[in-house]
Amino acid sequence: MTTTLLFVGKTTDPHIDTLCQEYLRRLTHYLPVRVQVIPELRNTKALTPDQQKQAEGELILRAVPQSADLILLDEHGKEYRSVEFAQQLQKKMSSGRDLFFAIGGPYGFSQSVYERANGKVSLSQMTFSHQMVRLFLIEQIYRAMTILRGEPYHHE
Repeated sequence: MTTTLLFVGKTTDPHIDTLCQEYLRRLTHYLPVRVQVIPELRNTKALTPDQQKQAEGELILRAVPQSADLILLDEHGKEYRSVEFAQQLQKKMSSGRDLFFAIGGPYGFSQSVYERANGKVSLSQMTFSHQMVRLFLIEQIYRAMTILRGEPYHHE
């Protein structure tokens, strides 16, 4: 089982990128994880938000095998406490299927991506930049792994 973090567009803030790389380095001690970046669309000024979501959605769906579980980071997703998220992650990992976490573009996901998804997770009721969500997701997966292993990173 491999965990893939699927991001639309690259991280442009070097500080956030450095922190993401640090938590990814830590995370690789627990599970195989990779980052897959879908390049940002060009000439988006000529596209409506729905057209942009549709085009990004096609790229997301091409990147995720049918045999994999797809979890969307979405403002309307389920919120978890860290321990609950760890338990959900354990259930997904126990299935043996590859796991994809997707963070969409600025307008979210197309309907076809929502239909393909196996779940939605919200990190907060607040809105964060897509770049910060990447960091928060990676850190929460790392935290989940330390919880599952009974390590002292998480304090309850």
